[in-house]
Amino acid sequence: MQIVRRFAIAVTMALALAAPALAQGEGKPELHVEHAFARAAPRTGGAFLTITNTGKAADRLVSASAPVAAQSSVHESKMENGVMTMRPLGPLTIAPGKRVVLKPGGDHIMLMGLKKPLKPGDSFPLTLTFEKSGAITVMVPVEKAGAMAGMKME
Repeated sequence: MQIVRRFAIAVTMALALAAPALAQGEGKPELHVEHAFARAAPRTGGAFLTITNTGKAADRLVSASAPVAAQSSVHESKMENGVMTMRPLGPLTIAPGKRVVLKPGGDHIMLMGLKKPLKPGDSFPLTLTFEKSGAITVMVPVEKAGAMAGMKME
């Protein structure tokens, strides 16, 4: 009976010690936001940036907000039958080890109902809310209309 009890204690301790290592193996997302910029705009604008996930788990961008706009959301732009269309996207997944580029003419943060025009030289905070990583706020400089602000077009 002593041997069974000692074995049970040993197994319990081994599992308790292994649990944190098992949880670490699942990994966490590690997000880095860079190259943020917006273009000058009078009523509706766009914010562009790069999100890199250097972690071991996927995360999802679920919302965006900026004090300069009444509403902000992730949109996609694409050409359909020779016409550029835009539509809201649902949550945007950032896979582990991957980079997502939000760029002019593609996926971007739409800034609707600007409270005042975005002018070159201005900047504003943009808060990105992720499913696992929570809120990340970045400063977004405003460039001239048509700017690409050093985007890596991947």
